[in-house]
Amino acid sequence: MERHEFTVDPDSVGLRLDVYLAGLLPQHSRSQLQRVIKEGGATVRGGTAKPNSSLKAGDVVTIEIPDAAPATPAAQDLDLPVLFQDDDVIVVDKPAGMVVHPAAGHAEGTLVNALLFYADNLSGVGGEQRPGIVHRLDRGTSGLMVVAKNDAAHRELTRQFQDREVEKEYVALAWGDVHAGRRIDLPVGRDPVHREKMSTRARRARTAVTRITAARDLRGVTLVHVAIATGRTHQIRVHLSAIGHPIVGDATYGGVRHRMPGALRAVERLERPFLHAARLSFTHPREGTRMEFTCPLPPDLQSVLDELLERDEAQA
Repeated sequence: MERHEFTVDPDSVGLRLDVYLAGLLPQHSRSQLQRVIKEGGATVRGGTAKPNSSLKAGDVVTIEIPDAAPATPAAQDLDLPVLFQDDDVIVVDKPAGMVVHPAAGHAEGTLVNALLFYADNLSGVGGEQRPGIVHRLDRGTSGLMVVAKNDAAHRELTRQFQDREVEKEYVALAWGDVHAGRRIDLPVGRDPVHREKMSTRARRARTAVTRITAARDLRGVTLVHVAIATGRTHQIRVHLSAIGHPIVGDATYGGVRHRMPGALRAVERLERPFLHAARLSFTHPREGTRMEFTCPLPPDLQSVLDELLERDEAQA
C-alpha cells in the first residue's frame, strides 16, 4: 500500500480532489486516482470524499493507493514502420487507427503491443501498460513518434518535451482559408460538458500554442503545416476548430460537412481527421546529437490530396 498525506495550500483552494492529487502524484494517472477515491481510498478532513470534492485551505488530504498487479501487454507482430532504432530510442510511423497503449476496450492491437515485438527492452518508467511512451498521437492521427528503450532515455526525452526542445510539425487539411504565419495561443482543457472532448473554454486549462507555418489554398479547404510548442490532448484539432477552421474529417470538432461542393467530393472518402505528424526533431538522449525524421502522408490522405490538387490546377 502506498500512502500519502498533504495539507492544502492557498494556491490550491477550490481545486477538485482528483485534479489536486494528479498534480502532486504525476506517477499515477488521473483516472487511476479517481478510481481509488471512488473506492474510499482518500479522505479530506478525516472523512471520505468524492473525486469532485472542492478543497479548502488547510484541508488535510490522505490517499492510500493499493499496489498495482503487474499487467504486461502481449507482444504482437503488427504492421508498424520502424524508421530508426538503437539501444536508446526507437522512432516509428504510427498508423492511423492504432491506439498508443492498452486501455479499457483496447487490450491488444496497440502501439505498445507492436513495440514489445520489435524491441524487447523498452523503458519501464511509463508503467507496465505503456512502457517507453513519452508522448502520444490520437488514435486517428498517423505519423512520427519516438519511444524510449531504457529509463535514462525516457527521463531525458521527457525533459526535452517538458522544456519544449522537441520540434513537432504536422500536415493537416482545414476547412476554409487559413493563412500562414497565424499563431493560436489558447489554453486547452477538458470540456466541462462533453468530458470526452477538449476545449479552449474549459475552466481549468493549460497553456497551448499552435503555429501555422505554411498554407496552400485549395478553394474551400487549406493544406496547412502546423508546428506545436506544447502537446496538449487534441491540441491542433481543438485550436483549428476554435478559430473556425476545423480539420477536414474530424467529426468530434466539427470537421465533417454533409453538403459537399463537387470540387471537394474527394474528402468524403476520409474515414478519420486529415492530420499527420510529418516531422519530428529531438536530441539523442545519450549521444547529444540532434536528430530529425520526416515521413510522407499515408495513402489514404495522399490520394485525397492528389485529387484536390488536380482539381485546383484544372481550375487555375
